[in-house]
Amino acid sequence: MGLDISERVRSVPPSGIRKFFELAEERDDVISLGVGEPDFSAPWAARDAAIDSLERGRTSYTANRGMRELRAEISRHVARRYDQQYDPVEEVLVTTGVSEGVDVALRALVDPGDTVAVVEPAYISYVPGVTFAGGEPLRVPTREADEFKLTYEALERAGAADADLLMLCYPNNPTGAVMTEADLEPVAEFCREHDLAVVSDEIYADLQYENDHTSIATLPGMRERTVVFNGFSKAYAMTGLRLGYVMAPAEVVAAMNRIHQYVMLSAPTTAQHAALEALRSCDDEVEEMVDEYDRRRRFVLSRFDEMGIDCFRARGAFYVFPEVPTDQTADKFAEALLTEQGVALVPGDAFGPGGAGHLRVSYATGLDDLREALNRFEAYVRDYEA
Repeated sequence: MGLDISERVRSVPPSGIRKFFELAEERDDVISLGVGEPDFSAPWAARDAAIDSLERGRTSYTANRGMRELRAEISRHVARRYDQQYDPVEEVLVTTGVSEGVDVALRALVDPGDTVAVVEPAYISYVPGVTFAGGEPLRVPTREADEFKLTYEALERAGAADADLLMLCYPNNPTGAVMTEADLEPVAEFCREHDLAVVSDEIYADLQYENDHTSIATLPGMRERTVVFNGFSKAYAMTGLRLGYVMAPAEVVAAMNRIHQYVMLSAPTTAQHAALEALRSCDDEVEEMVDEYDRRRRFVLSRFDEMGIDCFRARGAFYVFPEVPTDQTADKFAEALLTEQGVALVPGDAFGPGGAGHLRVSYATGLDDLREALNRFEAYVRDYEA
């Protein structure tokens, strides 16, 4: 008898994003607007701290929960930036990227058969993560008419009142939507009314261009029922260092750490030293990167306006989410654009049925490449309609 792959794994399709990356990698003339990764390098001070830690031989494991100094700095950072108050000893866990944090949280909170309401369009790992944890995903679609914000009515329509857990991400990947405190208040009300726990991915918290970030955990009655994720990949351009953190009530962090210590033991030591310095001294570099993203965001939105293409006005992260401008499906459009014009982006369907008819366009690339890519985009649409 050979090795038998579990039904749980076989039921999860391959990543819809990876398909287009693999196609793009076969050519050397492709401009990628598909990757969700900053085109900047990590700040110099953070890199120097990583190098210094290696030169000093700091290559051992850290505490399971992460370096005590780093957790203390995270606690100070989120209190200063987002008015989030967490005890660094009991309520903060450093993870190998937010991806590990989400996986560990779902396994800690979800029993087989539990229903997890996932707000869509959603980052590609959420629904598979629910499945791997043994839960049942319940899709909660958001609408462009609501600026892709989650509403009380959307939760009600989807049947989320009967769910056990709500999973959301704002600023949102893939739409670039954000939610203000006023937007979040009805969602918090729904959660309190129906005793719904929340998993809130806030990795793009620093990447907001017209509002300050508000975490749902800061609203009345929500801290005790919310797990918050953040990290260093996006704002600090440290994707390859794989470092995130989780903030939650002590008993939840203890449960997550029980899993974390068996599957990961501790997050990468060198990355933790880099992150500590990033929090202490790299605010200016983050602001410069955010300003540059905003310039690119406004440029991309203006180009789609010039083309006459309907595009939601993204206010966060580094994505825009235009409608497919032809009669093709998003998948067919993206494949043809890559084949004929050498521009890679991601069809909205990769982020769930709620993304159908849209395209995720990342502006985490330089303005020269953005100009050329959007010129090619326009040329493809013009030729298709001719």
